Amino acid sequence: MSTRAEPLDDFYSVIPAGGVGSRLWPLSRADAPKFLHDLTGSGQTLLKDTWDRLAPLSGDQRIMVVTGRAHRAAVEAQLPDLVDENVVLESEPRDSTAAIGLAAAILERREPGIIIGSFAADHVISGAALFRSAVADAVAAARAGYIATIGITPTEPAVGFGYIECGTELAVEGASRVELVRSFVEKPDLDTARTYLDGGAHLWNAGMFIAKASTLLEEIARNKPELHAGLVELAEAWDDTATRGPAVDRIWPKLEKIAIDYSVAEPAADAGRLVVVRGHFQWDDVGDFASLAKLNSSGRSGELAILGEGARVLADASSGIVVSRSNRVISLIGVQDIVVVDTPDALLVTTSEHAQRVKAVVDALRLGGSGDVL
Repeated sequence: MSTRAEPLDDFYSVIPAGGVGSRLWPLSRADAPKFLHDLTGSGQTLLKDTWDRLAPLSGDQRIMVVTGRAHRAAVEAQLPDLVDENVVLESEPRDSTAAIGLAAAILERREPGIIIGSFAADHVISGAALFRSAVADAVAAARAGYIATIGITPTEPAVGFGYIECGTELAVEGASRVELVRSFVEKPDLDTARTYLDGGAHLWNAGMFIAKASTLLEEIARNKPELHAGLVELAEAWDDTATRGPAVDRIWPKLEKIAIDYSVAEPAADAGRLVVVRGHFQWDDVGDFASLAKLNSSGRSGELAILGEGARVLADASSGIVVSRSNRVISLIGVQDIVVVDTPDALLVTTSEHAQRVKAVVDALRLGGSGDVL
């Protein structure tokens, strides 16, 4: 297992910083998405945490961030070492294939043969050396022509994650353990998740993809030729400021919205072109407030996690999580696994069991014309 701390000379990091994190509403909003929050008490945002993990692997001059136009100022304020030419702005969200594929197309034009790794801006990871080792193994697999992903050994039968089914172990030069991916499974039911946990052949899909930019683009071209053509045309115009704007306005809104799991990972797995490296670091996508409560507790049952500078919380025989963004006093008496999120213009009260249903509330607010609180 590699533990090198020097940057990999053929590697470029890509951070897709998009999405709102609607299951964390009303904390996460369109103008303040999840990646711009400190959700762990580290003193810095999830985006900055992600940058700090990746800089030792690629060097801070070789990290590209793909984000929305509305978030440019906030992203650049968080990442003062981000090079201007490595800021890729989306005029509107078009899902992960467009975001990662455009980054790949731009970087392949700038540096043919480059290997890229895509890592979400809003995940929580601990164990920096183990993370670097996993990425180094994935880069070795990418050099060998594979598309690589990093899977996490399940610790519980979670139904909120996708799963990766591992297959044959491969001998890849420079990597300690690489396995073919048999299949991707999207968010199974509880009984199936328990079977996966007991069987040991399935890993959580952490949404990390590492490949030669050219290999990734070839896979997109094979499965989504029109999308590929649009991305290549955009990349050809990108580094000329005179041609970029008109090209974005003409091409970007027409690109198909599809997750990279469906456009690249699933068909590549079916064709034997996708491999997985087992990540032994701790990982969480902070997908809802139940997850956030676990991250901010010591692991003991019956504990109440409190987030918010100067939070005024009085609790008696209560557990769960309170997130305070107001100066109100919040009193909890005899309530278990509760979720309270208090902001100046919106209040959420639910339980850990129902935390995944917050997205439905957001959808209802949007349909009901209450976009001012989203």
